[in-house]
Amino acid sequence: MSQIVISPKQVKDKQGVVILPVKEYRRLLAAAVPTYYLKGKAAKDLDKLVAEGMREYRAGKTRTIRSLSNLD
Repeated sequence: MSQIVISPKQVKDKQGVVILPVKEYRRLLAAAVPTYYLKGKAAKDLDKLVAEGMREYRAGKTRTIRSLSNLD
C-alpha cells in the first residue's frame, strides 16, 4: 500500500481535507443541486413572481397545506 503525504500548511490554507471513497463522492456529486443564474427577461419575470407571492403572503392570502390534495 502506498502512503499519502498531506502538508499541514495545505490543510490549513484550504481549511481542511475530506477523504471519501470514490463511490460515495460520485453519489454526492450526482445528488448536488445545480445553481442557475437567470438573466434578462427570465430574471425580471421571476422577481415579479416572487414579489407578488410575498405581497400575498403579507396580506394573509396564503395558507399552509400538508398535501397537494388540500388545494381544493
